[in-house]
Amino acid sequence: MASLKEIKGRINSVNGTLKITSAMKMVASSKLHKVQGLIGNMLPYERQMHEILFRLMSDTSVRMCEEYMTPRPVRKVSIVAVASNSSLCGAFNSNAIRNFTATVDSWLEAGLSREDITVYAVGRKMAEAVAKAGFPPTGDYNRLGDRHDYNEIAAFAENLTGRYLDRETDRVELVYTHFKSTAVQVPVRETFLPFSRSILPEGMSEEGEKYLNDYIIEPDPESVLRVLLPKVLILKIFTMLVDANAAEHAARMMSMQEATDNGNQLLQELSLQYNKQRQQSITDELLDIVSGSMA
Repeated sequence: MASLKEIKGRINSVNGTLKITSAMKMVASSKLHKVQGLIGNMLPYERQMHEILFRLMSDTSVRMCEEYMTPRPVRKVSIVAVASNSSLCGAFNSNAIRNFTATVDSWLEAGLSREDITVYAVGRKMAEAVAKAGFPPTGDYNRLGDRHDYNEIAAFAENLTGRYLDRETDRVELVYTHFKSTAVQVPVRETFLPFSRSILPEGMSEEGEKYLNDYIIEPDPESVLRVLLPKVLILKIFTMLVDANAAEHAARMMSMQEATDNGNQLLQELSLQYNKQRQQSITDELLDIVSGSMA
């Protein structure tokens, strides 16, 4: 049985751990609210951009950007895989790495070799997993996950788009974790290029011709589409990284909340054990005193 001094030391240790987990939960909650504010401010702009693009693509008289949209046989594929730069966020990183591994395995089963797969790892934990899987590094993109710098993200998206247009890769896929709610984060795998109308918001009526009749578009719809589509692709990467960052903070907040709850439960058990043992020690001392006085 542990002595009173040992139990007291464990109680102090648990109290110190509780201070850390509580502080980390508050920090994660603050960062999550900040990212949620960023998402909320970005949604109206993103929705309007997608609506304009959808209207233009719905009109049969507008020539499409075939180089962005035409599927071709996949001989080389690029994967953008996102995890976090740090740990202590529950199963967030392990689920993200498992999603990435499943994506790679599906392409290997489809007949591609590891040399045909290029991986862009965002987040230190993902970069470590990618290196362990045997894929050579393509660059350091760890800052993209935490720093929501539009210029850096735009350069990254333009590099992906440029490689696709130059036929250095035949498909670009995004593997990340979607923030569904504070308690639920969903692993996602989706196609970035070739571009598909299926990624556009649902529920919009296809009134492309009416849209073009109601508005004056300068210089012409095709030119606007060619300028707008790359911007939408950049916005897609930006939204994906912010979404994954929100999922990371939510996972860390829930993980720290669970650690705090477990610590409080352990503290109650240790306090009960300490009080029982202290009471037993006092009883033993009283019995010794009584026995000595009666001798």
